[in-house]
Amino acid sequence: MVVKRPELRKITPKIWELFWEEEPSSSLRNNRISLKKWLDNQHQSEIFEIRQGYQTISIVWKNEGPEDFYTSLPECLNSDDLKPQTWEIPVCYGGKFGKDLDQLSKDKAISKENLIQIHSQSEYVLEFYGFLPGFMYLSGLHPDLISTRKSIPDRKVEAGSVAIGGKQTGIYPLESPGGWHVIGKTPIQIFDKDKNPPVNPHPGDFVRFYPISEEEFDELSASSKTLGQS
Repeated sequence: MVVKRPELRKITPKIWELFWEEEPSSSLRNNRISLKKWLDNQHQSEIFEIRQGYQTISIVWKNEGPEDFYTSLPECLNSDDLKPQTWEIPVCYGGKFGKDLDQLSKDKAISKENLIQIHSQSEYVLEFYGFLPGFMYLSGLHPDLISTRKSIPDRKVEAGSVAIGGKQTGIYPLESPGGWHVIGKTPIQIFDKDKNPPVNPHPGDFVRFYPISEEEFDELSASSKTLGQS
């Protein structure tokens, strides 16, 4: 699939957005990630922040963006150098760690065991980080598990909670309010602000979950491991 050149939208002199008209796809994702890398290499000293969305790259310039920026964008990006890794993350599903699992299984008319099996046997792709530092937006959720967000968000969702929202699944890296359906929790620390980088997976990487017992959760939790630590 050929990905078209993104449209440039200048929100303010310092805030610009690159937007792709086509629907999200693996080709668009690879193009977006490659373009983000190009921006990091070519304009790192000029950029304050870059954020990605399914069809967007938002750029916050330190000063006004350069006049020749759009014409300097590469026509074709090589995504061959993208070498995605696969990250396996343990999850204790249901019970005290997944307070919404029972209700979600009822809403979906799927047994809890089947819901856990479907969720843990899927392979997800890290699209980008957003909402919170280290919050992974993971695509690849099985259609049977797609769920609208809660009409009344929870005031507090524990760090490590694994949840479903819309067509996505993700992990809350920090305690925060949240409107996704919490189905489990990982004992592995996803985000560590004192490390560089604070998160290990990169956009484009694959993520797989595997079920563990409460006893295994306690053992892993006591070891205080972060994702990627051997």
